[in-house]
Amino acid sequence: MDIVTLTQQFEQLTEYWSPRVVAECNGQLVKVAKVKGEMVAHDHENEDEMFLVVKGRLHLEMADREVVLNPMDVFVVPKGVRHRPHCEEETWIVLFEPRSTAHTGTAQSEHTKTLAEQYGHHAD
Repeated sequence: MDIVTLTQQFEQLTEYWSPRVVAECNGQLVKVAKVKGEMVAHDHENEDEMFLVVKGRLHLEMADREVVLNPMDVFVVPKGVRHRPHCEEETWIVLFEPRSTAHTGTAQSEHTKTLAEQYGHHAD
């Protein structure tokens, strides 16, 4: 087991919307990401997705409402709920999700990353 210093992990990220796996716990992946601008609207059919904002402000737009997360706010998007994350300023987030969670669900965009890429490996 190693200590993971989140600040260092965020400082190493150079690309927005490109989550990096930093830890695993009971089949759950802990990921960090820097985000800015818009992500494609998507859902995760079988998995909830937990967002924790560390720095900045994240908007999660859903069909029935939009939530705004500030630093140290946590929100869980229930499985099957279509959501579109977006923010105006650089925002640092931590994601907690099962290993089976596809980055952008069945939606594809230029931001979509494979699990191998999220571990820091190039896709074959």
